[in-house]
Amino acid sequence: MIVIAAIVIGALLGWRRALALGGNRRDRAQYAAAFALAFAVIGLFATVIIDRMM
Repeated sequence: MIVIAAIVIGALLGWRRALALGGNRRDRAQYAAAFALAFAVIGLFATVIIDRMM
């Protein structure tokens, strides 16, 4: 669940970042994908750490 939320949040933040930098639609999609992947990895680590604590 954390990973899915992280992907969505990452994609939105990436899209907004590219928009702020003046990127076209392809730039926005690339930023959204990169941020989504980065946030997914962070979310995965968070999920594993939380699971190990319990």
